[in-house]
Amino acid sequence: MRAILLTAPLLLAAFAPAPSPKAAGAAEAFDAIRFFDGKTEGEGVLKVALRSPTAIRVQSRGRIETDGTLSVRQTVSEGGKPARSREWRIRELSPGRYAGTLSDASGPVVGEAVGNRLRLRFRMKGGLDAEQWLTLAPGGRSAHNVMRVRKFGLTVASLDETIRKLE
Repeated sequence: MRAILLTAPLLLAAFAPAPSPKAAGAAEAFDAIRFFDGKTEGEGVLKVALRSPTAIRVQSRGRIETDGTLSVRQTVSEGGKPARSREWRIRELSPGRYAGTLSDASGPVVGEAVGNRLRLRFRMKGGLDAEQWLTLAPGGRSAHNVMRVRKFGLTVASLDETIRKLE
């Protein structure tokens, strides 16, 4: 089950209510295509219900295809387990609205940017629903990622991660 819960790039802090869509002091709009183009690195903590928290590290390389689609390849390291790979493909449909795929997801990924925040939602294998809120830091060089994974409406896992642009 732990492998299923690691489907988002982008992970969270445990059992608190989901953040509101507006962040105080929002300066720069969150452009997901621009932020994830190039190298990024994420470090965080995955909390799965009834298990000890686990350190997560995600190394990503994104590139914009000729049709404007962002393709991101990630290497995910979880605790002492062997690293695994996954891929995101995201396209901006209209200003601030995104759609795409994630190799770990069982359906489409949908996203919406609101100010300096990006909300991503998708269904995972096993009937799990994932929701991520990424908040762009001032200067646009890092983002705080909070993800919640729910089953039957109950939070079963969360991720709290900081993602930094490396180039």
